[in-house]
Amino acid sequence: HVQLVESGGGSVQAGGSLRLSCAASGVTYSGICMGWFRQAPTKEREGVAAIYTNDGSTYYADSVKGRFTISQDNAKNTLSLQMNSLKPEDTGMYFCAASSLRWPSLFPGNFGSWGQGTQVTVS
Repeated sequence: HVQLVESGGGSVQAGGSLRLSCAASGVTYSGICMGWFRQAPTKEREGVAAIYTNDGSTYYADSVKGRFTISQDNAKNTLSLQMNSLKPEDTGMYFCAASSLRWPSLFPGNFGSWGQGTQVTVS
């Protein structure tokens, strides 16, 4: 049973930073794709950043390139998202997700396991 638990959300002023974490259990944390997604009210869920755990290759949405960094701690089965220079449009519920894909993807339909999400509010 895969369990993904996000933490680290909160409220921050524009220009500030937050670091999200995702603790994964019940999954073999190698040779899979892990991703961060977000969803704002009335909007569809969108991919933010993804990483292939074997080689650390990453993929970012254009809207966050240069501001967000996805990383992993394979020994601890933990995924992180460092978010800098936050903007009001980054506001939303942020989800961690896992996929059996062997490359980084930002398409939500490729991910079968999801966390409950953590709220990020930028004002």
